[in-house]
Amino acid sequence: MFYDTDTNQHGLKFDPFKALMAPRPIGWISTISPEGVHNLAPYSFFNAVGDRPPVVMFSSVGMKDSLRNIAANGDFTCSLATYGLREQMNMSSATVAYGVDEFKLAGLSAVAGVRVKSARVGESPAAFECRHWKTLELPNFLPADGPRKAAKEPNFVVFGVVVGIHIDERFIKDGIVDTAGMQPIARMGYMDYAVVTRDNTFTLNRPMASSDGQSASVQPGPWDGVYR
Repeated sequence: MFYDTDTNQHGLKFDPFKALMAPRPIGWISTISPEGVHNLAPYSFFNAVGDRPPVVMFSSVGMKDSLRNIAANGDFTCSLATYGLREQMNMSSATVAYGVDEFKLAGLSAVAGVRVKSARVGESPAAFECRHWKTLELPNFLPADGPRKAAKEPNFVVFGVVVGIHIDERFIKDGIVDTAGMQPIARMGYMDYAVVTRDNTFTLNRPMASSDGQSASVQPGPWDGVYR
C-alpha cells in the first residue's frame, strides 16, 4: 500500500507512522519548575545526536510542562526507562495538572543532580544530566486546507548537551556497560513497547575497506572487542 501523508488517508484503524518508526528509545525527561516542583514525563521521540560533546534531543507535540521548565531553568535530566520500571514510566505519562510532582505520582525517588537543578530517577540504572542548548519549533508541513490542520499542534525539538552521566556500577562488567542487563524499553506504535534483553541482542564486526577502497571484508564471528 501507499498513502499520501498530506491527506493521511491510509484506510487503517490508526495512523501507522509510529508503528513503522520503531522501536524508539524513550527519553524519560525530568525538569524542575521555577517554584521548585519536580516534573517527569516520557517522550518517545528521543535519541542521541552527537558524542563529542554528547548531545541528546527529544521532541514534544505542543508546549508541554517539560519545555516550560527547561526554558525557565536551562537544564533537564534523562533517566533510562527499563522493563522493571515500566509501570512507573507509564504512570508518569498521565496528563495531570501543572504543578503535580510525577515522581510522587509514580512512587519514584527524585535524586538531586550534580551539575544541574533537575532531579533524576533514583531507581533507574542510568541517567544523563543535560544543559539546554536550543529548542526549535518544527514547521507545519500540512497543507493549509488539510483535514488535520485544526487539530495539529506545533512540534518542538529540544537539544541538550550532556554534562554528566550516572551509571549503576552493578551494570559495568569488564569495563563495558551491560546495556542488555539493564533491560531498557522502547516505544513502538499504538500501546506497544519492546525490551532489550541478552536473548535478543547480537554483535557484528564492522567492515574494513580494502587498501584501494574498492571492496570490504568483515571479520567473521561475534565482535572481537576491537573498534575499526
